[in-house]
Amino acid sequence: MSRQHTYPVVVTWTGNKGTGTSGYRDYGREHELTAEGPEAIAGSSDPAFRGDPSRWNPEQLLVGSLSQCHMLSYLHKCAVAGVVVTEYVDNAVGTMAESADGGHFTEVTLRPTIVVASPNMVDKAIELHEDAHKSCFIASSVNFAVRHEPTVRSAGQGTTAP
Repeated sequence: MSRQHTYPVVVTWTGNKGTGTSGYRDYGREHELTAEGPEAIAGSSDPAFRGDPSRWNPEQLLVGSLSQCHMLSYLHKCAVAGVVVTEYVDNAVGTMAESADGGHFTEVTLRPTIVVASPNMVDKAIELHEDAHKSCFIASSVNFAVRHEPTVRSAGQGTTAP
């Protein structure tokens, strides 16, 4: 059975400084991302493109979406497999190449550090990253590599990496 989901969001530009887009330097890149339910996200462009560094930019949000999706898929896979995750922190990074025609992401690397409840869960916890990647809706929707460099350890134990 195929199901379809929709995700309505509203992006509202708030960067009009009084003269609109009368010149490249005459307007702000500030905007808000809203949807029914959650609080607004204050956005801008990357500071390299005259954006406000105190606001989220689209590139960060894309990397964040990939990280969130992988984490949620991974936690589900662990729960089903009996792997008890007690901590999960991902230091994800995305790489974008800029060209005369614009730019494009070349890869995103997810670097989750995970703590599991028992040493006998470490190997399975590492293995489940591949399954989680296959289940991640966002990762399967992008045209660049999404890599995983997980570090897993058991509570009170040293670090283990694949």
